[in-house]
Parts: sequence; C-alpha cells; structure tokens
Amino acid sequence: MAAHHHERCAELQRYVRWTDADLARLKLLAVTARPHFQRITDEFYERVREHEDAHAVLRDDAQVQRLKGTLQRWMETLLTSTRDGTYCDERSRIGRVHVRVGLPQRFVPSAMSLIHQSLARIADGLEDSVATRESLRRAVDIDMAIMLDTYVEDFVARLEHIQSAESSRQREELVREVRSRADALERVAQAMVGIDAQGRLSFSNKATETLTGFGRDQLEEQPFVDRFSQSGGRDELRVVIERARHSNEGVEWTGTLETRAGRTRLVRWRFVPSGDGMFVLGAGEDVTDEQHELERKIRTERLAGVGTLAAGLAHEIRNPLNGALLHVTFLERALARRDAIENEREAVRAVGDEIRRLSALVRDFLVFARPSPPTLKPINLNALCARTLSIFEGDAKATGASTAQDFAPDDPVVNADGDKLQQVLLNLLRNAAEAVAAKKGHVTLRTRRRPRHAAIEIEDDGPGLPSSEAPIFDAFYSTKPNGTGLGLAIVHRIVTDHGGTVEVESVPGRTLFRVLLPATWG
Repeated sequence: MAAHHHERCAELQRYVRWTDADLARLKLLAVTARPHFQRITDEFYERVREHEDAHAVLRDDAQVQRLKGTLQRWMETLLTSTRDGTYCDERSRIGRVHVRVGLPQRFVPSAMSLIHQSLARIADGLEDSVATRESLRRAVDIDMAIMLDTYVEDFVARLEHIQSAESSRQREELVREVRSRADALERVAQAMVGIDAQGRLSFSNKATETLTGFGRDQLEEQPFVDRFSQSGGRDELRVVIERARHSNEGVEWTGTLETRAGRTRLVRWRFVPSGDGMFVLGAGEDVTDEQHELERKIRTERLAGVGTLAAGLAHEIRNPLNGALLHVTFLERALARRDAIENEREAVRAVGDEIRRLSALVRDFLVFARPSPPTLKPINLNALCARTLSIFEGDAKATGASTAQDFAPDDPVVNADGDKLQQVLLNLLRNAAEAVAAKKGHVTLRTRRRPRHAAIEIEDDGPGLPSSEAPIFDAFYSTKPNGTGLGLAIVHRIVTDHGGTVEVESVPGRTLFRVLLPATWG
C-alpha cells in the first residue's frame, strides 16, 4: 500500500507540473503566512461548527484544540515540505482519519478551498504573487487528490468485505431469510436490527446507520453488544437478548452506545424473538433528547414550586426587615451624636450589614420567584460579552482572577433580552472568579457559532465541582459556605425562558458552563 501511495504521489506531481521552483515560492510564502496560521485555523473551525454533518465528528473542545494544532502543522508542511514518500504517507494518514471519524467526503474539497483562499489572499501581497498562487494551487491539488484517494480505498475495502460475506453459504441462507423483511424496515423511523444465534447483527435498516454513524457493512456480522452498548452495560445486554429469545412478550432495555463520531446516545430497545426462532428482532429509539427534555422539565417544575415558596417567604420577611433597618439607622445616628464608644458603633454597623445582606437575599428571592418574561430583540453576542466583561473587571480584581476573551470572528446574533442575558453572564463570571480566587487563576469568556445555536462559554481553571451529580441548578443548593444557592437557579430560569439550555463540564482544573441560545441564522 505504501508503494502504491508513493507511485500515486509521483504521478500527481507529474500531472500538475510540480517543480522545485514551486516549493521555493511556497517557502517564501510561509514566512509571511505563519503569523496568520492561528487566525486561519480559528476561522476554519468556526465554519465547521455551522454545518451539522461536519460538526458532528467533533467530540469536545479538547479534540478541537488538537485538530487546530494538526491543521497548523498541515499548513506548515504544505508550504515547506518536499513531496517525497514520507509526505504522501502523512497525507494519506490524515485522509484515513477523516474516513474513520465519519467526515463526509463532500467536505474535503470545500475545506481545502477555504484554506486555499486564505493563503492565496496572503500570497497577493508578495512580489511574485501570480506564480506563487499557481504554485499554491498545484500543492493543494496534490493534497486533495491524496486525501480523496483514501475515501476510494475505504469504499473498495467495504465492497470487498460485503462480497466476501456474500460468498459464505451461511450468509446467503440468513440474508435470503431476512431480506424479504428489509424493504418494510427501511420505512421505519426506529433503528431495526436482527441478531442471530451467535449474537451477531444479521441485518439492520437505514435508521440504524443514522443512529450509529456506521454503514451497514460495518455493522452487520459484528457482535451486536460491542457496537450497540458501552463496556459497562454489555454483560447486562447479553442477558437481556438471551431472555428475549425465550420470551413471548419481549424484553425492554435502555442503555447507551457510542456513535462513530464518539458521541454517547441513550437508546430504548425492545427485543422480541422472530417467529421462526432464528433471530432476536430489536427496535431501538434514540431517547437522548427526550431524556434531556424530561430532566429540564422536572428541574423547571421543581424550581417553579420553590419559586412560589420563595415569593411567600420574601413577602413575609421584607416588611420586618425594612422596619428593623430603619430603626438601626436611627440608632446609629443617635450614637454618633452622643459620641458612643467604638465597640457600640461597630455592633450597630454589624447589625446593619447583616440586615442589608438579608435585604439583598430577599431581592434575589423576588427575581427568582416572580420572573418577568424576556423582552426579545436582536443582540450582538460579542458586543454584549465585551460590555459585561468591562462591568466584571472590578469583581475580577477583588478575587485576583485574570480574564480573557475569545469571541467568534463573525459576530453571532440572537433574539434575547440583553439585560437578563447580562445578568446570566455576570452570575457565571462571578462564580468562576470565586472558584479561582485561592490560586488567582484564569477566567475565559468566549462565543461560538453552532449549526442551530449560538454558544456562550465561561471557563475557569479552578478546582471543579464536587460531584458531577450535584444539583447545582436547584434553588438553595450551594457549594459556597455563605452562598444562597439562587445564582445558578436564576441562570437556568432566564436561559430556559429564552428557549435555551445550560450545559456543564467539570473536572479538577477545568470547569466550563455553556449557554446555548437559538440562532437567528438558517
């Protein structure tokens, strides 16, 4: 295979008329282009996030950062490396990674075009710009051809696998038995599978491919439990399937699987034996979004109940607090007039401070318990975030936290209530600053575009949450000794009222809150 790649690479160079002069021009271009690599990479991945099929192969921000580093190294070698066997092997390896993670082939030419255009604009500033642009075109053509070849090789390998399986007599007998049912299965929205006596997937429908991201030739003849459950649930799933073989009514089971892109999906299955006893038939429904919506509904209902309680509590204690504060103020002035000793004045000040703190708590109760509906209008997220950061600077200095911003280059716009959204950001930023106060750590505010959402992320390098199961959005739950537990409850309510969601990722040394709001673009 390596020899084939080398021959193919040499053939491509001859075809596009690649010469040493081309490489010399690109090396000169590299000197000017290197300072722009970071910007080009950021713009590239912002564009990726706008397309669901391409964005689906991205697991998390850590993976994106690794891929950004890979893309910058790719641009460096594109402009500076000799087109030898090592170069071609590396390009083929990149192509195989794209195939493995399920990046649709149609995105390869468009991705190459984006980077080509960015580098070509830089080349326009060089003295020999016309010849340099032509050399750049030849280099990109070679790389694109090599990477597209890997998709062809994958297709051929899959075709050979199918042909090999079809040559088996056992396979032919099984397929003949089940194909009569296959056409009907294609019209079913649920994932439909057949599991043979050895626990292998014998047939599946299009919905199964959509659910997993794998082609049927990559699924069928594979052990069902390996593809359709994660390691912790495989033994349980084997028991469930065996029970289903001997069940008259079928067996239900809910578990998680990992898609080709590395994402986890929650699937509800129902298994029943086939009439001839040859298979266990399974119908699977992706309930991940349904489960998330149920959890959000439960949380919202719980917060609504607590909000009613908070409203009553605030009403009952607000008037006594106002009266007490009035009298403390009067007493403080009287003591000042008769030159009271300092410890008496300090006691009065302490009482006043505590009453003011309780007043602030009541105010938060009322914000949480009696929310006003958001007044929606187009809001530029980058501008709102920049304004909020300037307001937050005082809090950051008080805790010793340093701040940074990382905004999307194309100004995401959402329909939102600017004041309420600013309250969300300030609550999250202040929490982050308090989390890093002990180490004088860092807080980053960033914006991102997603295919159907705009994302705002607040990340800190503090100790992280005490538990991934902690009910941090519940009212009155707090990890801080003097916290009221209302800050995140208010965040959740405001974001929910905007039709959005709040996600949390936390490990020691990194906590990220992500606010997702419906996008105004298509």
